[in-house]
Amino acid sequence: METNDSFWNAIDRIVSESKIIIDRPKGAVHPKFSDFIYRVDYGYLDNTSSMDGDGIDVWVGTDERKQVDAIMCIVDLMKRDSEIKILIGCTENEKEFIYQTHNETDYMKGILIRRL
Repeated sequence: METNDSFWNAIDRIVSESKIIIDRPKGAVHPKFSDFIYRVDYGYLDNTSSMDGDGIDVWVGTDERKQVDAIMCIVDLMKRDSEIKILIGCTENEKEFIYQTHNETDYMKGILIRRL
């Protein structure tokens, strides 16, 4: 699959021009599902909006370079919506966890698109 530089440049721009808010740090318990523990920092880009009306979701990993390296495209059958989640500085293990997180139930499915 070919890369689309203008798409990734647009994502880089919105990330660089936005403040990252981590509202669910690594180790936090999900507010609705007490058996789910975040293993990667999770939050959103301040002053942005996504399909659910909240800020654009981000997963922020432990790679110190903090580069946008992938996105997850999600379909949520319970909320009946879809959206993307931007992965910033995620290791391969963190990407695998994120992928599994968005595919472990029948109600949510996602694909991981890596930046080449």
